[in-house]
Amino acid sequence: MLRPIHALAAAAAALALLTACNSASTNGTSPGRPGDAPGTTRGVTADSIRVGGIVSMTSASGYSKKDTDLGAKARYLRANAEGGVNGRTIDYIGAEDDGQDPGKNTAAARKLVQQDKVFAVSPMSSVTFSGADFLQREKVPTFGWGTLPSFCGPEYIYGFNGCLVPTPGGTINQTWPEGIARILGGAAGKSVAIVANDSDAGKFGVATFRQGFAGAGFTVSYAKASVPGTAVPSDWSAYVKEMLTSNGGKAPDAVVSVMQTPNNIGLFTALKRAGYRGVLTDPTDYDPGLLAKDATRQALDGVYVLLQFEPFESQNRAMARFKADIKAAAGGQNVPLNLHMMTGYMSADLFLSIAGKAGRNLTAETFQSAARTFSDTGTLVGDRAEPKGQKDSFGCGALVRLKDGAYEVAVPFACHEPTPFK
Repeated sequence: MLRPIHALAAAAAALALLTACNSASTNGTSPGRPGDAPGTTRGVTADSIRVGGIVSMTSASGYSKKDTDLGAKARYLRANAEGGVNGRTIDYIGAEDDGQDPGKNTAAARKLVQQDKVFAVSPMSSVTFSGADFLQREKVPTFGWGTLPSFCGPEYIYGFNGCLVPTPGGTINQTWPEGIARILGGAAGKSVAIVANDSDAGKFGVATFRQGFAGAGFTVSYAKASVPGTAVPSDWSAYVKEMLTSNGGKAPDAVVSVMQTPNNIGLFTALKRAGYRGVLTDPTDYDPGLLAKDATRQALDGVYVLLQFEPFESQNRAMARFKADIKAAAGGQNVPLNLHMMTGYMSADLFLSIAGKAGRNLTAETFQSAARTFSDTGTLVGDRAEPKGQKDSFGCGALVRLKDGAYEVAVPFACHEPTPFK
């Protein structure tokens, strides 16, 4: 049974009262969790598995990942329509809004576990993941977009397309540099400038992509996590001037932004006004909803967007099923598709796939045992394998380009051999 997000507040008291019933024993011998009665598994009953999410529905900049929740709901709805997981339906209670605030992220994780008694958190999509240590300690399987360090290493935390911010000993997904090299006719003699927000995610992003582009043969002429993460700059001139003279006094061949849409709009607009004619690229602006405003459409026109999943323009069975599932979750409406929907959908899909492999006796331990030998192929993010994905990315992706008010596939979805991260 799925419940809409807007019902959460009204149901909070009832959920607390129902917790004891919803923590019924699955087989009488399952190990307990903090706050559970002996012999129970948190969030698992004889006929349901309770799951919640953490998503940045709101933020100070106005940027929202709210459609991540719709994507997760779409996948859980289909799972339930197909009979659930090993005889249990998914009781998805919706996503908590962390507002991109570390304190709220931790509070959301605690609420989902201690009050709502979820078995898993899927999806988790934010630029902050301060609740990761708590979820790991409580043995809560957690799934999201692996763009933060917490998705790389902890046993119970999974990126739906693997670990995208690796630690030494891991690997780097080469989709972005390989795709830009293809657009530029090769990397030899070409330079890139990489820019990100002054945040933990931004710093890791710069370190990762700097090594990835250099490994592909590019000269990295500029790589800084210097843009404030709390507010979009009103004046980009200093950043633009520094980037456009970074290549030995000349402009780089490509500007790589590891930032969110409001920052990208400001930066790309300023670069175009300064006369820049090179490649502009980012990993976030694949959203038809952005095309509604002329100023936004103009700012992002010509921008190449990194995708780590099949483009919506793909004509295969898996994409057709995704679109049908989103339409069903949206009440039969044809809503504009975006990457946040895919984040929620594939986070839920990976959780469901591992839970299915775990069998009827579902506990945190049996779930982890199933994850340690999990693999599948041909998904919307390519081939998947665990625990490989907790150290490496799944290595697949594509580039799309916004042109004349519509997206087109610039570099088709493909998998690339990752490079070691040092």
